[in-house]
Amino acid sequence: MESILKYFSHLDDKQRQQIELLMPLYQEWNSQINVISRKDIENLYLHHVLHSLAIAKFIDFVPNTHILDLGTGGGFPGIPLAILFPECQFLLVDSIRKKLKVVEHVIEALELQNVKINHSRVEDIKTKHDFVVSRAVAKIDVLLPWARKVLHFKHKNLYPNGLIALKGDVRQEMALVPKHEYIEVTPLTKYFQEEYFIEKSLLYIQG
Repeated sequence: MESILKYFSHLDDKQRQQIELLMPLYQEWNSQINVISRKDIENLYLHHVLHSLAIAKFIDFVPNTHILDLGTGGGFPGIPLAILFPECQFLLVDSIRKKLKVVEHVIEALELQNVKINHSRVEDIKTKHDFVVSRAVAKIDVLLPWARKVLHFKHKNLYPNGLIALKGDVRQEMALVPKHEYIEVTPLTKYFQEEYFIEKSLLYIQG
């Protein structure tokens, strides 16, 4: 929890309480359905919550931005972002139902009114969104076409609508991106000092 407040000291009481609840909620559910490595659950705040919130350092979503979390798994990055941006709308999508069961219970326990879930493949999503966010789901040549199926192009944020993906070392994946694309790569050490974020990056590609 301290690692979150270190970088997001502006959180209000409700947001702090929601983030504090994440550890007991995920500990309880992870003992039943393994959505986070059991060796890693004690690192929930650093490895999962703070990592997800790198997106909030990159872009300050304006109210009523619609964000799709593609391959949300246990709810990352979507749930931490939904806590930080209560006036934005989030759709958390995954093809594995048992993981979404955990996500659904976490959403209910936190009383997040701005989050919906969808047990689906991205190919079957009919709604359009401002941004697609993703965390370690697929390589960029797969992610980008998926994202573009669900993006619309009426922009209202500082960055045009597009894909924001949290990645490890992206140097090899850069060769998979067509040269005409607008792309930004931000090392996460720009935002966070912890050793865990060395060689981790945020990748933005305009939709």
